[in-house]
Amino acid sequence: MYITVKQAAEKWGISDRRVRILCSQGKISGATRDGRSWMIPSYAKKPEDGRFKATENLLTAIDRKKRELDTRRPLTEGELERLTEEFTIEYTYNSNAIEGNTLTLRETDMVLRGLTIDRKPLKDHMKAVGHKEAFDFVRDLVKERIPLSEGIIKQIHYLVLADKREDRGIYRRVPVRIMGAKYELIQPYLIQSEMERLLETYRNSTDHIISRLARFHIEFEGIHPFIDDGVIIGTRLEKPSKINGFALLSPNFFMPERENGITSLLHILLASSMKV
Repeated sequence: MYITVKQAAEKWGISDRRVRILCSQGKISGATRDGRSWMIPSYAKKPEDGRFKATENLLTAIDRKKRELDTRRPLTEGELERLTEEFTIEYTYNSNAIEGNTLTLRETDMVLRGLTIDRKPLKDHMKAVGHKEAFDFVRDLVKERIPLSEGIIKQIHYLVLADKREDRGIYRRVPVRIMGAKYELIQPYLIQSEMERLLETYRNSTDHIISRLARFHIEFEGIHPFIDDGVIIGTRLEKPSKINGFALLSPNFFMPERENGITSLLHILLASSMKV
């Protein structure tokens, strides 16, 4: 006697789609295909779920990974130099590629070493150099433990937007919109007060640092204070922060000389627990 996919799903408390996947993977004993349908023996048992299931809270897991990674310190000067260089190049390339920069990873490396690339736009060269200068600037901020402020945000934007002098480090003065989206960004005359509110909320928050950074990033992009490169500058704002007393700055995640080293970007933080 056979039962249908729907009947099996109700019996085992899973979705129809999951039952079909299990059948196609051969994990349900005796299941056979009849045209476009699956016939499942009524005696078949629900397969063990081999998918990964987290056994601890994600934020708890991040903190645990952070402690584990701290035990790997210190690295040698050579390792630190190599990791810093590799991260800077790849970070610059990836951040700019998101915004349409045509430089390849290899070309980005060459530009940061002072070379120019034939038949590539000047603005793409300037973007790479500006990004690198902004990154170095933020590293200095972390070393000096300078707190995040509107002035710092504008300085970072000034360095990033190397190819548009009239808009560098200045809040936008015209309305903007996101093409294809219903969400309306705030009007220019509200940017100053909204930025002040955002920074004050961030400073006073007692949430886990990851939650604080995520909310700050979302709200910052909602304000979209600059006329251009809002996404890029948004990713940088997480750097002058602290997690358990450690400054968030990549690749200081690897640096032992100050007890304040771990990555700034949330995705880097999460990926590092798997890659390092």
